Amino acid sequence: MNILSINNLAKIGREKPLFTEVSFGIQEGEKAALIGRNGTGKSTLLATIAGVLQPDEGTVVINKEAGVSYLPQTPVFNPEDTIREHIFKNDSPKLAVIREYEEICEEMGRTTNTEISTGSNTKATEISTGLQTRYENIMHKMDSGDLWNYEAQISSILSTLGITDMTRRMGTLSGGMCKKVALAQVLVEDTKLLLLDEPTNHLDITTIFWLQNYLHDTKRSVLMVTHDRWFLDAVCTNIYELARNKLKLYIGNYSQYLEKKETEAEIEANTERRIESVLRFEREWLLRGPCARGTKIKARIQRDEQLINREKFQADKGFTFEVKGKRLGGKVLELHGISKNYPKGYVGEEGGGRLPLAPATASAVVSTGSTTAATESSSTLSAGSNAARNACSDFSPVIKNFSYIFTKGQKIGIFGDNGSGKSTFLNIITGQITPDSGTVVIGANTKFGYYTQNPVFKDTNLTVLEYIKETAEHMTLNDGKKEVSATKFLEEFGFEGKIQHSPISSLSGGERKRLYLVRLLLENPNFLVLDEPTNDFDIFTMNILEQFLEGYQGCLLLVSHDRYFMDKTVDSLFIMEEDGNISGFVGKCSEYIDYREEQKQALRAASEPAEGVAKDAAAKQGGCSEGETSPAPAQKKKLSFKEQKEFEKLNEEIPALEAEQKSLEEKMASSDFEEVRAAGDRYKEIDELLAKKYPRWEELAERA
Repeated sequence: MNILSINNLAKIGREKPLFTEVSFGIQEGEKAALIGRNGTGKSTLLATIAGVLQPDEGTVVINKEAGVSYLPQTPVFNPEDTIREHIFKNDSPKLAVIREYEEICEEMGRTTNTEISTGSNTKATEISTGLQTRYENIMHKMDSGDLWNYEAQISSILSTLGITDMTRRMGTLSGGMCKKVALAQVLVEDTKLLLLDEPTNHLDITTIFWLQNYLHDTKRSVLMVTHDRWFLDAVCTNIYELARNKLKLYIGNYSQYLEKKETEAEIEANTERRIESVLRFEREWLLRGPCARGTKIKARIQRDEQLINREKFQADKGFTFEVKGKRLGGKVLELHGISKNYPKGYVGEEGGGRLPLAPATASAVVSTGSTTAATESSSTLSAGSNAARNACSDFSPVIKNFSYIFTKGQKIGIFGDNGSGKSTFLNIITGQITPDSGTVVIGANTKFGYYTQNPVFKDTNLTVLEYIKETAEHMTLNDGKKEVSATKFLEEFGFEGKIQHSPISSLSGGERKRLYLVRLLLENPNFLVLDEPTNDFDIFTMNILEQFLEGYQGCLLLVSHDRYFMDKTVDSLFIMEEDGNISGFVGKCSEYIDYREEQKQALRAASEPAEGVAKDAAAKQGGCSEGETSPAPAQKKKLSFKEQKEFEKLNEEIPALEAEQKSLEEKMASSDFEEVRAAGDRYKEIDELLAKKYPRWEELAERA
C-alpha cells in the first residue's frame, strides 16, 4: 500500500532554492532516510511533508487511512502542559480512551490513599461511588475496543524511555527529557507514517539501541533525518540524498549507499574525462570559426555549447588536516579517589549543559594538597572529604571513589545512560566543578581543549572570520607540508561566501557548534575533552572530525551517543554504573554493547527453571541411537530429615495456593473496584510464591 506520494515539490530558501522537482513515494513498512550536508534543506523537506511548512510548488499526498506523526528537531510544547497532556494530545479516539483510563486509575489511587489516611466519610464514599461508575464504563470501552494490547505497548514505550511521572509540567523538564517525551508522543500515536528529524539527538546509547530495534521491527513506515550511521545501517532500507537541490534514491542501507556512491563517482569522473577529451578537439574547431549556415553545423555548435556550459561533476573533497599539538609531559592527568554526590531525585541535563554545584550547605572543603604534588604539576585541584554530605541520606553518589592515571595517546570513550554523571565527570577533570573528595592532578604540559554541549561565545557580534582569526591566520595541513588561510579553512567546514562575514549571532545552533569546534581544534590542545560533539553535525563534518581524531597524537576523552563515531575514535571505555562506580572495558563501543547483550542472555538462561534443564538431560539420555548404551544416571543424594519435612510441606502448600488463585479469578470479575484490586494484588503475590516453590518442589521430588 502506498503511504506517501510527493510530486514535483519545491521550496525556495533565503538566497536560492533549497530543493526543486522532488518526486518520490513511501510504501507501507518502508524505512527510508534523508541525508545530506547541513543547509541543504533536509529538515525543511521533512517539515513540508508533515504540513508544517507550505511548498512553493508541488503536492504532498498522505494516505487517509495511514495518518502521520512528526518529530521535529526541536520539539514544540506548552510549558504548562503535563507530560500526559502532551503525549495524548492527538485526536485519535483510541488514545482518548487510554488517556481517560490512565486518569481514572490515578484518581482512584489518590482517593483510596485519602480514605486510608483520613478515614472513610460520606464525601469520600460518594467520590468512590462516582469513580467506580466511571471505572466500569472505561473498562467496558477498553474491552470493546480491544485496547489492552495497545495500552500495554504504550506503557512499555514510556517505561523504556524513563517516563514515569506523567504529572510533571513540560516547562520543568530538561532538554533531553523533552526530546524523550516528544519521541514518546510520536511512537504512541496510532499512525502508519513516522517522520523523524534527528530522533537520536540527546538520547543515550542504551535508548538509541532500543529505538533502533523498535523502528526495525515496527510495521509502520519511517522517513527520518539522522547523522547516526550505525542507526542508518540497522534501520533503513532506502537512502535519499539531498544534494545540488535535487533528491536521489539509493536502494539499500548506509553501507550500500557508500559503495554505490564510490562506483558512481568513478563513472562520473571517467565520463568527465571523456567529455573534456572531446571538447579539446571541438574547441579548436570552434576557434577556426566554422560557418553556421548548415543544419548539421548549427546542431554541432549547439551540442558543443551545451557540453561547455554543463554542470560539471564535483567529487566530495577529501579534506584532512593536522595540527601540531603541544608535547605532553611525563605526567598527563591523575585522578585520586574522586567522588561527587547530588541530591536524590536530581536529574542532570540530558540534553547538555553544566550540572550545577550542590547547595552551599553541602559544598566541598577545598584543601591545598601535598606540597610535592603542587610543585610537580602546574595545576592541582583538591577537595577534602565532606562528611556532612557523604553521610547525608538525601544525597546519592554520581561518582564514587574513582582513581585513574592517564598516559600519552590514550583515547577513551565514556559510556552511560542519561543522568549517569558523564558531563559531571568531564567538568571535574577540566576544573569546571570540584569533587566532594579526592584530587585531580594536571600535568605541567597538559593543555585541555574542552568541547561542551552548549558552547558559550563571549562576543557574538564578531564575524565568523574574525572569530577564527583570533586563534590563527593560517592553518597547517597534511603533516605540516601545506598551509591554508583561515578563509579557505572555513570553506572546507561549510562556511562559504557571505556567511564568513556574518556575525555569530546570525548563525543557527548547529552552525555555532561547528564554528566552536573548528576554533577549539586550531588552539592545538594536547588533551581533547569532547562532550557530545556529534549533535547537529552532518555526516561530512563528522568524517572530517573522525579523520582528525584518528591521527591525533594527544589524549582524548569522549562522550558521544553515536556508536559509529565512538568505534572509529576510541579504543577503550569508562562505564558509568548506576551506583556511582566507574568500571573499564578494553574494546570498541559496539563490542561492549554485544558483550552486555551476551551477559543479559546468559543471565536469562541461568534463571530458567530447573525443569527445563532436567527435561533436556532426560531427552539426551533417551535419545541414544540403536546399539548405544545410555550413560548411567548419577547417584542421587537421598533427602535429609529436614528436606523430607520441607517436601511434605510443599505438597500441602502448592495445591492450597493454586486453589486460592482459582477463587481469586472469580473475584476479579466483580464490578467492585476495591474487591478487584485486592484480589489482583493477592493473585500477584501467589504468582511470586509459586514461582519460588515450583523449582524447589521439582528438585526435591526428583531426589525423593
